Amino acid sequence: MKRGLAALLVVLTLAPPIVPRVRAQSTEADVYVGQAIVDFDDKRYDAALANLRRALQIEPDHVEALYYTGVVHMAQRRPAQAVPFLERARAKSPTDPSIAFQLGLAYFAQEQYDRAEPLLEEVFRAQPTLDGLGYYVGFIRYRKKDYRGALRAFRAGRASDPEIQQLMRVYTGLALAAVGLPGQAAAEVEQALRLAPGSAVTGPAERLRDAVVAARERERRFSAELRVGVFFDDNIRVLPNAVGRGDPSADPLVSTIRSQSHKSRDSIGELLGARAEYVWWRTPDWESTVGYSFFLSYYNDVPSFNILDHLVTGSLVHKNAIGTMPVQAGVQYAFDALFLGGPEFVRRHTATLFGAIAESDQHLTQVLGRYQNKDFNDREGTVPREIRDADNWMTGIQHFLRFSEDRHYLKLGYQFDYEDAEGKNYAYRGHRILTGAQYTLPWQAIRLKYDLDLHVRGYTHHNSILPSNDPGRRRRYDEEVTQTFRVEVPLPYRFTLAAEYLRTDNRSNLDVFDYTRNVTSLSLVWSY
Repeated sequence: MKRGLAALLVVLTLAPPIVPRVRAQSTEADVYVGQAIVDFDDKRYDAALANLRRALQIEPDHVEALYYTGVVHMAQRRPAQAVPFLERARAKSPTDPSIAFQLGLAYFAQEQYDRAEPLLEEVFRAQPTLDGLGYYVGFIRYRKKDYRGALRAFRAGRASDPEIQQLMRVYTGLALAAVGLPGQAAAEVEQALRLAPGSAVTGPAERLRDAVVAARERERRFSAELRVGVFFDDNIRVLPNAVGRGDPSADPLVSTIRSQSHKSRDSIGELLGARAEYVWWRTPDWESTVGYSFFLSYYNDVPSFNILDHLVTGSLVHKNAIGTMPVQAGVQYAFDALFLGGPEFVRRHTATLFGAIAESDQHLTQVLGRYQNKDFNDREGTVPREIRDADNWMTGIQHFLRFSEDRHYLKLGYQFDYEDAEGKNYAYRGHRILTGAQYTLPWQAIRLKYDLDLHVRGYTHHNSILPSNDPGRRRRYDEEVTQTFRVEVPLPYRFTLAAEYLRTDNRSNLDVFDYTRNVTSLSLVWSY
């Protein structure tokens, strides 16, 4: 279908709109050029060429004669013959947009898009509303998969020809579908059908509209992932770092905790995870998904620290656009229950509002606001100020700089969160810096990833029990740095082999919370 539209496009470009040119002086050659223009307007093309030949015999470098000779050849659907004359005219008048436009169209008509592009782009920068120009520029950008650039050209351009208008709408629909806006794509194609119901484009446009709708309906509704792997954790119990002997300010509780050397500190373990999502409701602009996942990490040497987490989610997303920039906005609810060594450890209810805008092929910005309620299963016998039940409020923004169709990216983000804990020892205000990168190797599409998460937490009340040698006089302050290095190797049959190293350094002014932890894992992931 696209080849059919492109063929029609070439036919239409062979008779482009003519921009009248002003002659700087009156000579004998000008007289012949003037008569040629009259002949051209009356579609007496052979007579026009005869007059133009006489003008060029008198003045071989006459810019007007060269220009209109090219224009007449274009009108006769002979773009190859038009090019030499237009090239000579451009050499004499390199800044003239009319010559650049006609020469660009001559190359375009021969499907020499690499030669047409710089000429048409040059004119587009100076005269974006030139009749028909936005279409040609947009078409070339679309061919290069610069869909957002194509949308900008189509929407900035103007066309008096109904068929060009219709083609602009059709390719606008194709570009919108390519950036993930099928609802708006179908609407553009509907507009194209109304513009010229009986044109040669109508049949392909109707098939395109039906294809967009059908493709949306055929999009996979169910997705799943299964993960199995092994890992090594060198600080399962999150034991604090050693403190200097003889340091009067050091908390003696640290030495007491670390002296429990008879208990395993590190362990090899296995992990198992599964995730499933189903799109239960979908329209061109809306989508709602439900999902379930669980994750299990089993510590061979310390089973009392085994973790099992069940997570249920539901989300609603709306897709739209601001100008040529695709926009998504949505809401998600999640409930998870985490079990530690058997008994339930914590339940969490999380509501998130989120949005994303793709400013260009390179730039993507995400914003979110989140509320989370935490209900820990440790109230009985717990000192009131040590109760960790809390409401957490968070807002943040993250920006991606993307390259090579998302094969590589850089990211930077910031989040602010406030933990309103029932136990005052755990209430804090936090600032989080998120940064990272991905690089995809040219071999086997192996992905290298690095993420850095810096979470600075300033606790709002004096800690009532720490440090053990001076309680109630110090507000806890933590700087938690988490670094993740990950290598992903795509394998046949939807498998991916992932190796990951995670290091956490938590620096705290309360020695008990000052720790380092390293976790290395190797997992095999199957995705559907």
